[in-house]
Amino acid sequence: MDKLKFLSGAVFLTFLGSVASAQDIKISDAYARSAGKMAKSGAAFLVIENLSGTEDRLTEVWSDAAKRVQLHTHVKGDDGVMKMRHVEQGFVIPAQGQHALKRGGDHIMFMGLVTPWEDGDVLNVTLHFEKAGDVPVAIPVDQNRNPTEHNH
Repeated sequence: MDKLKFLSGAVFLTFLGSVASAQDIKISDAYARSAGKMAKSGAAFLVIENLSGTEDRLTEVWSDAAKRVQLHTHVKGDDGVMKMRHVEQGFVIPAQGQHALKRGGDHIMFMGLVTPWEDGDVLNVTLHFEKAGDVPVAIPVDQNRNPTEHNH
């Protein structure tokens, strides 16, 4: 019986070792912007680093800064025009890797802004990962940020 308890414990500990936690996710280079004082929408960009040895997936995002917040990407339509699309399945963050949410690509979309965004405002956002769970992030608004600038 002791052998069975030992083996059960070893299997449980092995399982725990393969599960990511919020501490395994590192967020950097975050900023948000909208199209000005009358804008009804805005977007946030950041780099997600997965420090764990297990692939994870960003599946949802929440914020009180807008009525609706979604994960979006840009897709080229049949007419050659780039269009934003909701990515319901989320974004894979590879084990020991990263995924950048950037202008012209994958990003967080805010629709129905509660108040206009101004430089220096801070958006409270919660990123939800399949394995790591909820990761709160404070994202500064930077209306003048050049997409090639990085704040590491």
